[in-house]
Amino acid sequence: MVNQFLWVIFPYICMAIFIFGHIYRYRTDQFHWTAKSSEFIEKKQLMIGSILFHLGIIPVILGHVSGLGIPKSWMHAVGVNDHLYHIGAIYVGGFFGFMTLLGMIILTFRRFTIRSVRMLSSASDLVVNSLLLFIVVMGMYATLVTNVVQPEFDYRSSISVWFRDLFFLRPDPALMSGVPMSFKIHVLAGFAIFALWPFTRLVHVWSVPLIYVGRSYILYRKHKAN
Repeated sequence: MVNQFLWVIFPYICMAIFIFGHIYRYRTDQFHWTAKSSEFIEKKQLMIGSILFHLGIIPVILGHVSGLGIPKSWMHAVGVNDHLYHIGAIYVGGFFGFMTLLGMIILTFRRFTIRSVRMLSSASDLVVNSLLLFIVVMGMYATLVTNVVQPEFDYRSSISVWFRDLFFLRPDPALMSGVPMSFKIHVLAGFAIFALWPFTRLVHVWSVPLIYVGRSYILYRKHKAN
């Protein structure tokens, strides 16, 4: 019963909240569909942490998409064997994962320790920062520690298959029974952040200012006082 809830019911609850929560938030609270900037309070740590996090998280997300979404057989068909894949996952993924982790540590430390930034933060800001840091820590632990301690474990034969089956409405919780605890925690925390997403500042991810690319330049003219 517990496995059925954790690996079937809970993921669908999180995905439903993610989808309908965004629709509700957009229809009722467009004014706050943004990320409140605290740059005017403290800039140096924000800049360093934000750059590290964003440069690291994009390759990490792409790595998760390929690892979870692309079947192992497809990788073999294009010449990427298991050994080559794991080298890329551990070394390349580890590098960008460490960059993401360092950025999150800086951003979380800044939000909790600088009094003025903390006062500007909402409860959801503090929860999101903490949960994101926890997810990255568990991801790094699973990649760099669990994969070394249990080299026989291949998440592409268990987690990846289970994850893809979610979208075909046929998830098999038995596939997750032999998964190491670090991977399980990482997966569950990942779904939890998706459930929180619509109600936090994370919604600003969808507000990419593409209009700026084709927008005319803003001209500033200096007027001399008479």
